[in-house]
Amino acid sequence: DAVFIAFPKPLTVDRTDKTIRFYYSGNPLIAKYAPWDGGFVFKTDSQGKPWIGVAVQGTGASLWYPVKDSQSDEPDFGATIKVAVPDGLMNVSNGRFKGSENLKNGYTRWDWEVKSPINNYDITVNIANYVHIHDTHNGLDLDYYVLPENEEKAKTHFEEVKPMLDCFESKFGKYPFAEDGYKLVETYYLGMEHQSAVAYGNKYRKGYMGTDISGTGIGMLFDYITIHESGHEWFGNSITSKDIADMWIHEGFTTYSETVFIECLYGYEKAMEYINGQKNRVSNRSAIIGNYGVGHKGSNDMYYKGALLLNTLRHIVNDDKKWWKMLLTYSETYRHKIIDTE
Repeated sequence: DAVFIAFPKPLTVDRTDKTIRFYYSGNPLIAKYAPWDGGFVFKTDSQGKPWIGVAVQGTGASLWYPVKDSQSDEPDFGATIKVAVPDGLMNVSNGRFKGSENLKNGYTRWDWEVKSPINNYDITVNIANYVHIHDTHNGLDLDYYVLPENEEKAKTHFEEVKPMLDCFESKFGKYPFAEDGYKLVETYYLGMEHQSAVAYGNKYRKGYMGTDISGTGIGMLFDYITIHESGHEWFGNSITSKDIADMWIHEGFTTYSETVFIECLYGYEKAMEYINGQKNRVSNRSAIIGNYGVGHKGSNDMYYKGALLLNTLRHIVNDDKKWWKMLLTYSETYRHKIIDTE
């Protein structure tokens, strides 16, 4: 859908001091099966308190706010997100927490600010009776927002984040959003790579919902959602495809990052066993690249076939020093950029 607005006089394109304010209201679309279908999730926690989230990667951010809804155009200087919620609840969005204000009407507004370029579909809200766990790692702020009953469990479970960051930074370059920090936010739905506010709903289990997608047993050595969705910070959030036809750039590289993590922690043999175990998940029914310019994604083979393609390239190169340098150069060259397969 598109809305065309006629201004009373032409706007000067090169002016940056213009502000356009939109007022809108309505009832948001409810996602029936988030994050695979887009919309809001309205649930309650174990205490009966509201637990709300949103995930719109497939349907687009215009589902809930006015936006130029294209992956090819991000706000270059970030975004400010201000959300008023009933007193006693908290909203967690992307970027840094800038403060809260009691509005004296039964609501408190929570303000967040993103400094980096950000995908439209990555902008998020998470509303719940959260508790906040703060940590740091090599100067990077790590913030976890979880339900109260999971606070102690989260402190232990999320220790996996630190070796993951060490691994990914050694192979892909520095964490791309240090200005905005790193967050995991507990959600009712399984997960989503919301930039600097990664949605986490794997219920503090190893594997993917407690199972190993590779069928090798190695997938039970780590929490799939923590590792995979955080890998998107480099591939999908920092490096973004111009057209959703090239979403394999997001998913193939990020699926490969799981193997990279395993190799960092458990060695080459286990990493190769894990990625080769994913071969049985490739259907080969259609291409991993979609049709350009028509909002068409490639097949879900983009995950596993994309990762297997990268593993094949590694062995064609047959020189790990060159291979890791290639990946690092790719990640750093296109940091915070929009690209395509070409």
